[in-house]
Amino acid sequence: MMALPRILLVGTGGTITMTPGAAGIVPTLSGEDLVRAVPELARRANLEVVSFSAKPGASLTLEDLIGIADLVDRRLCDGCAGAVVVQGTDTIEESAYVLDLLVASDRPVVVTGAMRGAAMAGADGPANLLAAVIVAGSETAVALGTLVVLNDEVHAARSARKMHTASPSAFASPGAGPLGAVVEGAFVRTGRIERTPVLARPASVAEWPVALAAIALGDDGRLVRALPSLGYRGVVLEAMGAGHVPAALVPDIASLAAAVPVVLATRVPAGRVFARTYAFAGSETDLAARGVVGAGDLAPVKAVQLLRLLLAQALQGAPITDQFARYAEARA
Repeated sequence: MMALPRILLVGTGGTITMTPGAAGIVPTLSGEDLVRAVPELARRANLEVVSFSAKPGASLTLEDLIGIADLVDRRLCDGCAGAVVVQGTDTIEESAYVLDLLVASDRPVVVTGAMRGAAMAGADGPANLLAAVIVAGSETAVALGTLVVLNDEVHAARSARKMHTASPSAFASPGAGPLGAVVEGAFVRTGRIERTPVLARPASVAEWPVALAAIALGDDGRLVRALPSLGYRGVVLEAMGAGHVPAALVPDIASLAAAVPVVLATRVPAGRVFARTYAFAGSETDLAARGVVGAGDLAPVKAVQLLRLLLAQALQGAPITDQFARYAEARA
């Protein structure tokens, strides 16, 4: 018999750890509790469990993720074959992307969680945890970067999005599709992905706040005008379509881009911000000419995290533009 792989399991909290309280479900279960509830795990891997925190996903911070990335890298260098990070699904698309940027090892890193609490009928946590451990221990997952595994589907961190508030099949990769699935107890890979370049882990990102400003029909620009006075060091605009905003906002956005880095993302789940198609006032080419940086196919919340990490490396001006061009390339 082949030796079982050593897998690091990092528990952070989330719905997967929640049981009923007086007013609703709350985090109560540790990583060890989760493992005990799935006996099959013992036949799949030798798990090293670390209970990092007991937070809902919405309360995780970028500082938490920097610490988790450091922990994961150290344990992978120490002989673990892979790692599983268990967390709340609210922020999986962001945290998985941050880990993809910060974990240097090519060994598999998998993020998972649950859409239903541990005591609910049809709880999906045990199945998701088992599937995540299977993928983390698979040679097929090496050098793919961080992966998101729920509902037996395997998604690249770069493209994974939460598309439903409650369904067990909440996660998808709009415009890209999953990389594969867990079938009959094994990771079956059907897609291709190039590993995202790794960033150096900053000591702190506290002094590099980035605003996310969604632009809606009829926006009068008062939020955009207020941002420079609020202490933000960068801004991501969640624009319309292929990267468009109302023409009336262009002067305010141009002034903002002269003060801090401004990144242009789109609210549309699939597709990318264009670079050279439209030329009207408020189009992607008009904004680029005024110093706004395109986010490619990165979701707005992921563009926020990337910008914070780049700013924390003391990058400004042209280097920010160059790095976003590098990270916003389509990867297949």
